[in-house]
Amino acid sequence: MADAQYAIELRNVTKRFGEVVANDKVNMTLRKGEILSILGENGSGKTTLMNMLSGIYFPDEGEIFVNGKEVAIRSPRDAFALGIGMIHQHFKLINILTAAQNIILGLPGPQRLNMKKVCQEIDALTSKYGFELDPNMKIYDMSVSQKQTVEIVKVLYRGADILILDEPTAVLTPQETEKLFSVLRNMKKAGKSIIIITHKLNEVMEISDRVMVLRRGHYIDTVNTKDTNEAQLTDMMVGEHITLDIDRTQIDETYRRIDVRGLTVRNHEGLKVLDNVSFIARSGQILGVAGIAGSGQKELLEAIAGLQHAESGQILYRAPDGSVEELTEKTPKQIYDMNIRLSFVPEDRLGMGLVGSMDLTDNMMVRSYKKGHGPLADRKAPRHLAEEIVDKLGVVTPGISTPVRNLSGGNVQKVLVGREIASSPKVLMVAYPVRGLDINSAFAIYHLLNEQKEKGAAVICVGEDLDVLIQLCDRIMVLSEGTVAGIVDARKTTKEELGLLMTSGHHEGEDEKARAEEEKKRQEALRHE
Repeated sequence: MADAQYAIELRNVTKRFGEVVANDKVNMTLRKGEILSILGENGSGKTTLMNMLSGIYFPDEGEIFVNGKEVAIRSPRDAFALGIGMIHQHFKLINILTAAQNIILGLPGPQRLNMKKVCQEIDALTSKYGFELDPNMKIYDMSVSQKQTVEIVKVLYRGADILILDEPTAVLTPQETEKLFSVLRNMKKAGKSIIIITHKLNEVMEISDRVMVLRRGHYIDTVNTKDTNEAQLTDMMVGEHITLDIDRTQIDETYRRIDVRGLTVRNHEGLKVLDNVSFIARSGQILGVAGIAGSGQKELLEAIAGLQHAESGQILYRAPDGSVEELTEKTPKQIYDMNIRLSFVPEDRLGMGLVGSMDLTDNMMVRSYKKGHGPLADRKAPRHLAEEIVDKLGVVTPGISTPVRNLSGGNVQKVLVGREIASSPKVLMVAYPVRGLDINSAFAIYHLLNEQKEKGAAVICVGEDLDVLIQLCDRIMVLSEGTVAGIVDARKTTKEELGLLMTSGHHEGEDEKARAEEEKKRQEALRHE
């Protein structure tokens, strides 16, 4: 008989996908009125386990108990009927509908809905837990945190007492994260049971009552948060002791390498995604780029790499001998032919970076095939490079002849970063370089970026984890709605300062004159740098 004090109890739950065992005899308990964090590296089985609770997968073996009774959860409808709601990392909302319309979508009810009554019920829910939400606001007008609020209210409106949040703070500013945690604490006080899947150890320590650790599909342990620390949790996740410090070196002599002046870019729909952006990336430094998702980070790197058309502005490259080359409107091939060693690790690994149907050796050749002297390209050097990357970065693959699309996301990332760094770039641009990587691999990538900086490369790193950007970078540029909100010294800034800059473009009634004055000062500072 299961214990009725538990909102959920899992016993020996196993899930297989072919020969891969995603969860192997996992046990878990979630108490009523508690926040439980589930911690584990990528591929440890966290999301698979929660997908079984939310009805997306069905376990191959084991038992699930909800409020002391054994249940079979065969669909999301079954999960909702049991009071279980999952808020996924990628929101499932319809942009052209309002918050209220999304919240009631799919629910049974009368043919003519009383939307006024629905909005009143939503207002009552949001005020009870401390949310801020306008039920009549369209989804396409919302910030990321507002969309997340709609997803949470959607499951609460359906009567959920057990909430599962998958990486809820991945795209939030520190201020938005604090607001979310305040709401979660209010929900806990009201008796809700909450599971958070996350990889941010500092947030685990701040918000949870207990922490459950998974490693490679196996249950390791559940501990009281007050009785543990970040180092112990890391050791449990990885299975060995690792140091969580990023070794940031200080390079005394740095030089201008990339000089961007007044860059303006429009996307395919004609919307301005970068507006008068100016900054300098220096050799021997890592320039971090922070901002809410969709603030122009992607377009900025692509414009420098020759993949985006610039409406106005200049992109200048200063060579080690002091000569200046204009990169504005140059194609990637033209940049390559100018002997400018510029490497780019894009956000879209397989769409832009690697060819999924080709093996590791062929993907090494994609970068260097132009150097071939004859109809048959030399495969010896690319094969050696592929073997070196597999060995140095611990790429999990049956062999270097395996098509890249058969690798996990984290291993695809290692192959791409390894290949770009191998060309000894003078400019290295990386977008979310550790997304999808486990802790060991992430720190290996941080080490490689530092190595490139020490060799004199100018590194531009777009990241979403502000803690990492502060530890890794020398300077951090914050983009807000396509404009530069500020450039700060990473050694002196705080997460809170970065968070305020990230949302500065959203301030209502902003003094345009003050903004213009600030931009004028920044341009003046760049000229004298």
